[in-house]
Amino acid sequence: MKNKSGKMYQLSSLFLMAILMLSACAQPPKEVSIESLLTEMIDREAVARFPEKDFRLKQESSYNRASVNPEDTVGWFINKDFNSNEKDSNFIRIEDNNGQQEWVLMDHQGAGAIVRTWMPFRNAKNPGTNSIIKFYLDGSPEPVLEGNMMGLLDGTGLIPFPLAHKSLRSAVSFFPIPYAKSCKITVTERPFFYQFTFREYAEGTAIKTFTLEDFNQAQGQIKQVCETLLAPVNTEEGKHVKLHESLAPEEEKSVALPQGTSAVRSLSLKLGSYTDSLVMRSVVLQMEFDGQQTVWCPVGDFFGSGIGLNPYQGWYRTVGEDGTLSCRWVMPYQESAKVTVLNLGEESVDVQLKAVVGDWEWDENSMYFNAAWRGQYPVPTRPYSDWNYVTLKGRGVYVGDALTIMNPVEKWWGEGDEKIWVDGEDFPSIFGTGTEDYYAYSWGGMSTDFYEHPFHAQPRSHKYNKLNRKTAIGEKNTLGYSTETRTRALDVMPFGSSLKLDMEVWSWTDCDMAYGVGVYWYGDATTTSNRVPDPEGVLTSH
Repeated sequence: MKNKSGKMYQLSSLFLMAILMLSACAQPPKEVSIESLLTEMIDREAVARFPEKDFRLKQESSYNRASVNPEDTVGWFINKDFNSNEKDSNFIRIEDNNGQQEWVLMDHQGAGAIVRTWMPFRNAKNPGTNSIIKFYLDGSPEPVLEGNMMGLLDGTGLIPFPLAHKSLRSAVSFFPIPYAKSCKITVTERPFFYQFTFREYAEGTAIKTFTLEDFNQAQGQIKQVCETLLAPVNTEEGKHVKLHESLAPEEEKSVALPQGTSAVRSLSLKLGSYTDSLVMRSVVLQMEFDGQQTVWCPVGDFFGSGIGLNPYQGWYRTVGEDGTLSCRWVMPYQESAKVTVLNLGEESVDVQLKAVVGDWEWDENSMYFNAAWRGQYPVPTRPYSDWNYVTLKGRGVYVGDALTIMNPVEKWWGEGDEKIWVDGEDFPSIFGTGTEDYYAYSWGGMSTDFYEHPFHAQPRSHKYNKLNRKTAIGEKNTLGYSTETRTRALDVMPFGSSLKLDMEVWSWTDCDMAYGVGVYWYGDATTTSNRVPDPEGVLTSH
């Protein structure tokens, strides 16, 4: 009887295992596809976890190929990051395709997905071009996608706004183009400037390569994603925590958030007055999660407004015309959290704060939200230099930044390139072509106007913002404060051991500027940065 029971138990176990195996086989493995990437694009929880399907963000651009070594102080800062004649070769190669020359701009071998493209007008006042851009995927001799180089990627053609759009004198696209084996991108005329940002997935990642058939079948989802991006909503579901206080100079007030595993789902802040534009720098937001301070940032830099109240709307943050500053970053914690507002100014300030806290399931990939600030004055523009936004050690995901500069002259200040090293690289895997290109516009001084998009904005430039638009198209005055901000969804930057982000200081004038940057990332409890609270810098770096 005992043996019989044992045999029956073994048979039952084998039968159960067989059922589980058949069930697993019946469900295809989750693969990266147009649909999965579009879903991820509007999933704010996704950026708060280290990616389940590990990848690193890479970029191909027209950066000057003479920039080889930071020790070469001439070559490293050469500014000709484009191609204007046959002598320029800031691209990969030229191929002959049935008698037609094609300039190869990207040739990635392996699994990946294009998640951002940027192409500027060749002429500042004319977006027209006859160049055809072609996407060859997985070794196919025929392009899977092709069209006018600007029209395909500026939101007026196949890819709808805001997944693609015409920024200030640029075509910018965030539409995901996944591929399983390889991606080659060519154009039929000599390229000018360009950037193609892509995910490089770990070997063995299941990917469904982009096809026009899949694109057409996804039209319903594409429409829904576009509508969602353009109408972000601050969630009201969860526990509401409020703080309404008047803060004297050098005073701070705190409020504790609900105990237990939870996540901040939205955070809003409103000051009593914005008459003094510097109040956005002198009022600082601090946040602690599980006993560790991970946020110390002036409110103007945290919400992307810069110096003064400069309204705009983005996917993660909104600066309202009524003075309400809100963010929708998901900020998880395991046991406890606290929000503090600090007034470093010389006058009292009225503060209204509201946090909405909801449930969260903590797992091994959950991370803490971080926001830090760096400011400096003076920042000399000669000799040319790299200005470090932040250096991170440990595991995490970089998700955005907001740069505010004070330019003492009229000439353009932002020719500098971004240089981003990940996980101890010898050469930056992201080497850009200009500050404005990083923030998704072009033609610097001529583009001193307000613009907004779910993932980037120029809330202020010179004297212009949403409430005071530029009318003189040819004006190139960049004197005064400018704020540029970029937040990331599919183009987040995961890092396993380190990340370093530098931006060149490259102005046309030998002068002293002021720089201030807010930077945002998620990281493990043990992930560290080179940024520390800087009350003195807040009061002197403008």
